[in-house]
Amino acid sequence: MDRALAVIPARGGSKRIPRKNIRDFYGKPLIAYSIQAAVDSGLFARVVVSTDDEEIASVARQYGAEVPFVRPKELADDFTGTAAVVEHAAEYFEKQGENYDFICTIYATAPFVRAEYIRKGYELLKDSDAVNAFSCATMPFPVQRTFKIDGSGRAEMFFPECYAVRSQDLEEAYQDAGQFYWTCRSRQKQYPAAVMFSKVSIPVVIPRYLVQDIDTPEDWKRAELMFEAIKRADG
Repeated sequence: MDRALAVIPARGGSKRIPRKNIRDFYGKPLIAYSIQAAVDSGLFARVVVSTDDEEIASVARQYGAEVPFVRPKELADDFTGTAAVVEHAAEYFEKQGENYDFICTIYATAPFVRAEYIRKGYELLKDSDAVNAFSCATMPFPVQRTFKIDGSGRAEMFFPECYAVRSQDLEEAYQDAGQFYWTCRSRQKQYPAAVMFSKVSIPVVIPRYLVQDIDTPEDWKRAELMFEAIKRADG
């Protein structure tokens, strides 16, 4: 039977929103929502938080995750990518003889992540020959109409040829939802250079109202308003 591991990266050095991973979000530390969704999915032999911070580790254990190791300092700076952190966790268990067929990276800052979509990603990946499955959402506007502000403060379209094209005639675009990323370990080793957003991956489309990055104080406020609205709608 396939074995799956959930890895939730959560370092202690968040600068734009200090202590973001364990800051209170509607009565629970932010990371608690990701841990709960992983546990509720019923898919994982282990739900592991990778952190360099003892306070985060304590909170993670309180809400049902394991913290079997302290993340090395060289993997806890501003420049370390998530892939290296997850690879460290996978290799930690492999060295102990614990091998996992599927690994799911779940961001600690995803209070809207839901077990049903984590399960959907797993089922889609398991029944395919893809390497990855990840959460995404439709863009709220046509990307072909986007523009930048140049050095003189003037607007410049990225795709000026699309200026006169009707919105409904433009191809729909999608964005990373920043919630979860499934990987099949054996297929990953066959395609080590493959990037997530490519033909080796299956996008799992999440409703846009359940998607919000939380990187800045403005993001946090927007997430609070969204969360409150969803709670009211759910009754």
